[in-house]
Amino acid sequence: MSTATKPKHIGRNISRIREFRGMKQEALAIALGMSQQYVSTLEGSENIDDERLTKIAEALGVSVETIKNFSDEGVFNYFNTFNEPNFANSNGAFGQNNSCSFNPLDKVVELYERLVQAEKEKVEYLEKLLKEK
Repeated sequence: MSTATKPKHIGRNISRIREFRGMKQEALAIALGMSQQYVSTLEGSENIDDERLTKIAEALGVSVETIKNFSDEGVFNYFNTFNEPNFANSNGAFGQNNSCSFNPLDKVVELYERLVQAEKEKVEYLEKLLKEK
């Protein structure tokens, strides 16, 4: 088993970043002014020239360094930090501050009242139509 590290596969990094961004090959191709087949070829390439890589980075909304240094492990490590205590606030993990600045029940009642009012207006309109006939 070899302990040598594999060289970065730039095309694969582009593909993964594109997928994380929710972008299809066709969308990237349109942004770059090329065919989807060519984007597929690029994503299969281990190396890409810097000029083309700059255009791809702009289309993906990331830096060239992000593409060159991208790793799945780095992404997972980044997202895992959100589950560590005291990361973003004193209440624990990021996003686990479950206090609301409003009463959710009040919002439900407000919505229900608006729905009832809309139904009343519909009934009045239909009754008016019936009386006109």
